Amino acid sequence: MIDLHYWPTPNGHKVTMFLEEAGLPYAIKPVNIGKGDQFDPAFLKIAPNNRMPAIVDHDPSGGGTISVFESGAILLYLAEKTGRFLPQELCGRVETLQWLFWQMGGLGPMLGQNHHFSQYAPEKIPYAIDRYVNETNRLYGVLDRRLADRAFVAGPDYTIADMAAYPWIVPWEKQGQDLDAHPNLKRWFEAIAERPATQAAYARAPEVNPDFGKTMSEDAKKVMFGQNAANTRR
Repeated sequence: MIDLHYWPTPNGHKVTMFLEEAGLPYAIKPVNIGKGDQFDPAFLKIAPNNRMPAIVDHDPSGGGTISVFESGAILLYLAEKTGRFLPQELCGRVETLQWLFWQMGGLGPMLGQNHHFSQYAPEKIPYAIDRYVNETNRLYGVLDRRLADRAFVAGPDYTIADMAAYPWIVPWEKQGQDLDAHPNLKRWFEAIAERPATQAAYARAPEVNPDFGKTMSEDAKKVMFGQNAANTRR
């Protein structure tokens, strides 16, 4: 059994997508990031960066328990645990991992800043909004070009690179983007959205957070965006 410490965000969805695809048994442990659960000392023991998701695997191959934080590391761990969604041959493995790291280092952080300045920042700063909307558009273009001659990001097969990127494209309208301007990306996006495991993963969101999809409260914003080393609970 895997305990998934989760809240329905793009990074959280990555992991439920994998678990549903692989059919691994898992139990969700909600981490309400709007109420500050990510700063709870018990959670920090498995996720020292006070970010979800994190997992605790109670049945690893070597026995005992293993905890993993950072969504990319979790996807890699689960792929190696199951032998699925990560090619074994060198070329395919490298292709998958470099696009996984591209998402972790570029797509996620830049689109996250887009969300912050466009949706959540108390002051609308035109330069910041333009900066991140334009960078989002550039990254959409990178992904669109990549998908011009292949079904999925790393090649013909669905991998953890696709699971990592897809949730960040879901809120494309809020990011100021037009999927019709990126036809290869749109085709890939729609194909993943139709997968039963994707639909099952996203169905977990309102189960965990009945307010999923609603506007974030001002109190939640203060918790999420007002923390520093001095005021984080230990």
